[in-house]
Amino acid sequence: MSEKMDGINKEPLLEVKHLKKYFMIPRKGMLHAVDDVSFQVYPGETLGLVGESGCGKSTVGNVIMKLHKRTEGEMYLEGQDVFAADADKDAFCRKVQIIFQDPYSSLNPRKTIRDILSEPLLVQKTVKKGSELDKFLEGLCETVGLSLDLLNHYPHELDGGMRQVVGIARALSLNPSFIVCDEPVSALDVSVQAKIINLLMDLQKERNLSYLFISHDLSVVRHISNRIAVMYLGQIVEMADTDTIFRNALHPYTIALMSAVPKVSVDKKVNRIVLAGDVPSPMNPKPGCRFAPRCWMACSECREKTPELTEVEPGHFVSCIYAKESREKAKTAATVSVEKMMESK
Repeated sequence: MSEKMDGINKEPLLEVKHLKKYFMIPRKGMLHAVDDVSFQVYPGETLGLVGESGCGKSTVGNVIMKLHKRTEGEMYLEGQDVFAADADKDAFCRKVQIIFQDPYSSLNPRKTIRDILSEPLLVQKTVKKGSELDKFLEGLCETVGLSLDLLNHYPHELDGGMRQVVGIARALSLNPSFIVCDEPVSALDVSVQAKIINLLMDLQKERNLSYLFISHDLSVVRHISNRIAVMYLGQIVEMADTDTIFRNALHPYTIALMSAVPKVSVDKKVNRIVLAGDVPSPMNPKPGCRFAPRCWMACSECREKTPELTEVEPGHFVSCIYAKESREKAKTAATVSVEKMMESK
């Protein structure tokens, strides 16, 4: 994959290769939650990971954090094999952190905010108890805009936005270089979402942080991401820089997603693509494109051969044999889907 970002040659901070995570379901078989996913994240970059609920995007984040054990695959952080037997686990914890989706369930209700923020520092022995710890916590609270008065409160005494700020502060406490943001604003009000997103972007500029930003909200992902990877049923089907994805999406699934993004337009008619067909089961999936049962372009080859994620344009990767024809055919699909909706009414 391309090693360029914003015109500057860079080595990736995090590199994931052919990552797989399967879950054994008794009496049913193997659930392919993540199936051969590869991507890179560069220093100071945000890679947005988007897709429908159940596509496996949060599982990717959990495997990266080692909250789930991988089935197969490799992962390198600053060129070091993270899954190697002799890998430094403490160093990995200091460099890689996560912000969870639910700011309430991810915070220990029996501990004060002071204890929650102090725990990683004391476990990793980066700061000593006493005045040194107090001074560090003061600086951490100032960084994220958290009032010092709240340090002696419990999570249930804070609103959702402040609880998520605590989650962000906890992730920053060990001064990581990479943070997995697992839908960090989906449980918050729109006005609070904006504050959290702006805080994350400001922190990224100040500390040169890299994010894997997991979300189903394309508007949020567009605002914060440098590049976007689109997932469908455990696989990445398209990946490119943000402007390219929104201006020139090539995979039929991405095109359908983009057609669903709300647009404020008085003069221009929005062609919404309504997908027909059933979503295939991730249990013991058969060979072939997993989007084929819902795709308006699918042929017999799509149902028999699994397409590879290939670079169709510089920095633009697509997993579809019709990638360069899909946009023109999407117009027809949009017209047909609108007609079907009218008939159903």
